[in-house]
Amino acid sequence: DPAEVAARFPAYSAAWAALAERAFEAGEDVAAYAYARTGYHRSLDQLRRAGWKGHGPVPWEHEPNRGFLRSLAMLAAAADAIGESDEAERCSTFLRDSSPTAAAELGV
Repeated sequence: DPAEVAARFPAYSAAWAALAERAFEAGEDVAAYAYARTGYHRSLDQLRRAGWKGHGPVPWEHEPNRGFLRSLAMLAAAADAIGESDEAERCSTFLRDSSPTAAAELGV
């Protein structure tokens, strides 16, 4: 259960992405937005600690990046669902710029 994983390992962004995906599929757009934003920010912290400067590639092929990329995709979708079209577009663009492969895999 991703809720148990997120509670036990809150830095594990894939759990937050899974929670966002599950909430979004259930029509819980605000919850999906909150989960996705949490996963996104936890991921940014990890990427920056690893030396990433806030731009440039975040390859889908590197498994640990997938929590970030999935969270970013869900943030775009949930932002769109709650009427935050500017944020939805920024997140979609960020995802495509970070990993064209992820954007294709995630349908963004």
